[in-house]
Amino acid sequence: MSVKQHWKDINIASEKVSSLINSYWHEHSDWGNWQFWVVLLCLLIPLIVLLIKLDRNRTFEILFFGFTVHMLWTYTDLLLIRLGYIDHHYFLMPFLPQALGITAAIIPVSFMLLYQYCLNQEKPFIIWTTGLSAIIAFGFAPIEMLAGFVSIYQGFNIVHLFFIDGTISMIAYGMTKFFVRFYMAR
Repeated sequence: MSVKQHWKDINIASEKVSSLINSYWHEHSDWGNWQFWVVLLCLLIPLIVLLIKLDRNRTFEILFFGFTVHMLWTYTDLLLIRLGYIDHHYFLMPFLPQALGITAAIIPVSFMLLYQYCLNQEKPFIIWTTGLSAIIAFGFAPIEMLAGFVSIYQGFNIVHLFFIDGTISMIAYGMTKFFVRFYMAR
């Protein structure tokens, strides 16, 4: 099959998937469903808490850390969806990443507040991030699954989520420390 034919087939399949997602959203996940409002609150409440609790003296450092967590988790989630390991059944809009409330607010804000706490109290970040990763993976994720907001497949489980949370937060921590040192040296 030629490159053009492959892309033609991919585009046709993509249009069909987009149509199915739009149809699903209108039937099961739009603003007329209570799940939509839960997802919206999962996006807004952490951001409001962050506005209130953010250390203004280290705003850019903390926000860079959170942005890194957000981006890494969003791309990881998109990969997990594409590979068929995870499905988010309710989402804000069909054209946005499905787990936007989780990957843009709950997880990054939780880790940002933890990062801020560890900086201000001089606590070991790796130990505290392990604890937070455990709370998210073994506490929050099962609640999401029981409420029907997410499903996991093909042997993927919450232990994997625990390691992904920890890994992403440590990568974000390393990147943040690198850039802080890089710019402080100037």
